[in-house]
Amino acid sequence: MSAFHAYDIRGVWGRDLDADTAWRVGRCLPKLLGASRVLVGRDARLSSPELSAALVRGILEAGADVDDVGLCTTPTTYFLTGMHGYAAAAMVTASHNPPEYNGIKISKTDALPVGGDSGLRELEAMTAAPLPPKAERPGTLRPLDPRDELLKWFGARAPDLAGLRFVVDCSNGVGALLARDVLGGCGGEALFINETLDGSFPAHQPNPLLPETTEQLGNEVRRVGADLGLMFDGDADRVAFVDSSGRFVRPDLVTAIVAEPFLEAEPGAPILCDVRTSRGVTERIAELGGVPHLWKVGHAFAKPKLRELGAPFGGELAGHYYFREFCNCDSAMRAAQIVLGAAAAAKRRGGSFDSVVRSVDRYASTGELNFTVERKDDALSAFSAWARSMNPPPRRVLDFDGLRCEWDDWWISVRKSNTEPYLRLILEADGEELLADRRAAAEKILTPFLG
Repeated sequence: MSAFHAYDIRGVWGRDLDADTAWRVGRCLPKLLGASRVLVGRDARLSSPELSAALVRGILEAGADVDDVGLCTTPTTYFLTGMHGYAAAAMVTASHNPPEYNGIKISKTDALPVGGDSGLRELEAMTAAPLPPKAERPGTLRPLDPRDELLKWFGARAPDLAGLRFVVDCSNGVGALLARDVLGGCGGEALFINETLDGSFPAHQPNPLLPETTEQLGNEVRRVGADLGLMFDGDADRVAFVDSSGRFVRPDLVTAIVAEPFLEAEPGAPILCDVRTSRGVTERIAELGGVPHLWKVGHAFAKPKLRELGAPFGGELAGHYYFREFCNCDSAMRAAQIVLGAAAAAKRRGGSFDSVVRSVDRYASTGELNFTVERKDDALSAFSAWARSMNPPPRRVLDFDGLRCEWDDWWISVRKSNTEPYLRLILEADGEELLADRRAAAEKILTPFLG
């Protein structure tokens, strides 16, 4: 099984990905991106030191220099790439995947992602072919510590958290390297859990979208009477929130909360949302004077589109939040600052984070449903025919990432996963009864294609 996917290089360490593959990537990366210097960082996974060392060795043998950040968050590499003009950067991480996984996320000039259609397939072919000889003069290795620069950047944007009590779950991941300094000194009362870096992720999986992973966070929020809690994933490029009762808050709803200060500063600005986003979110963005723009799922698509639109901000259902001010890249830490600031401001006005969420969470939703489907394209065609044959027909159809069909009182999104063997469905409706009816009809269409 190849570790090269649509967004990055990722797989089970020792099965899909090993030190030889990492070394080959290193040997080929400078040529692919025309880079004489490469930025490299790594997360806290147990296999990351070995993978990173092999990658760095390959880069040096190719004749390129390496600026080695060592342990860091994935957004740190994006920030440095964009701010300091690197032509190539590689982050050793498997993000939110279980501990046996690892991988490499690659960025190029302006912190743009290198995905399947922007160099990753070419890199895969290069690593499979015979490698050219080593450079006559190997590159040099330089350690790099960006901590002061990062803390200065976040410090300039620190929110007023006076009166707010909140819990931060670092998931034993690299978010702990920054979380206490960025979020803990803003006037609020913060409790930090799972701060110890441990790539075996002993507390829970480093994926905040799994219901079981937020159980501990929810318990802590209730135990201390906190206003909300938040959780970073393994490499801190995603963040998810729970309310005062410990209830998980869908990340697309958070997009509307984070968008508000940007729309106050730029009335009429476009806000990027992925194609799975709730109608409540797009309505709220419009109420705030913004223009919601639905687009493809995944950072390889979101980052270029954010630049194209000139949007100050964009959000995804997966908990990625993109900021123009952050080199048009995702920063979970920046999203956490803004959401905590909004929660604190709401509390000072006599409201709460829960009430802010309710103002956006307006419709009944299934959440994202995953189905193992062998004939994905056939299933998508069946959904398309079903939707278009309805009376009335959908008032809007988006087909740039799977299929999203919208009616006045409900909508459905059906799309193929880019990273897993799933067909993903989301339905949203004006009420629970209508939602149940439409879900039953959709699952009936899907039944013949289930694996």
